[in-house]
Amino acid sequence: MKNLKRIKNRSFFFLISFLFLTSLLSLKTLKKVNKQDIRISGSELFSQNDVIKNSSLNFPIRLIFIETNFLEKELKQNLSLKNVSVIRQIFPFGLKIEVNTRTPIAYGERIVNDEKILGYLDKDGIFINKDNVDEKSLSKLAIQVFGWKEEFKKILSEILNAQENYEYELVKITFSPNGFLTVEEKDLKTIFLGFNPNLINYQLLIINNLKNEFTKNNFSEKIDNIDITDPNKPKIKVFKP
Repeated sequence: MKNLKRIKNRSFFFLISFLFLTSLLSLKTLKKVNKQDIRISGSELFSQNDVIKNSSLNFPIRLIFIETNFLEKELKQNLSLKNVSVIRQIFPFGLKIEVNTRTPIAYGERIVNDEKILGYLDKDGIFINKDNVDEKSLSKLAIQVFGWKEEFKKILSEILNAQENYEYELVKITFSPNGFLTVEEKDLKTIFLGFNPNLINYQLLIINNLKNEFTKNNFSEKIDNIDITDPNKPKIKVFKP
């Protein structure tokens, strides 16, 4: 009988403890998240104010009402992040936000409502707003990209990544308002690539071959521009003596 009574007392204690803890957790989730309850890791570039400004959520907001997946997508898009993780926490109370920033490898310019927006691009061709970049990472940038649009990300990524395997040195990449692509190489000068993104890998190979050939023969100084919109029929314009 004593053992039975001890078991009942222990079960009652655990039940009371469970109910108390459940009530406490419920109360915590109903508590509102304020600015000071936001903790950011992964970068010193962003502040609690940046999170609030770049979210459609109205802070302060109850913890239970924060949709973490939605907030992650907003912050990733608005802050040009490579990745972001948002976790609701009870102890310590608040939002834990871990960010993974993008590494710029080129200067960039885009047009929004007839206004030039300056920024940078990473190896994936993603445009990074100027305010979302650590200036310490900008010392080795040598390429400029003009006319960036969302639809050009893939072809830009192919161009920027191909440089690691080729000998040419691009200094400028330009998309006209209608999407015509032109690049400028350090020695080969202006190179017209045209409208067809499916040709880009073949065109980059040709640029590399021309660079190697003309460097051997000291011919690059005579070049005005190169047209490889049709990569099977390259056209080279030279300066007239």
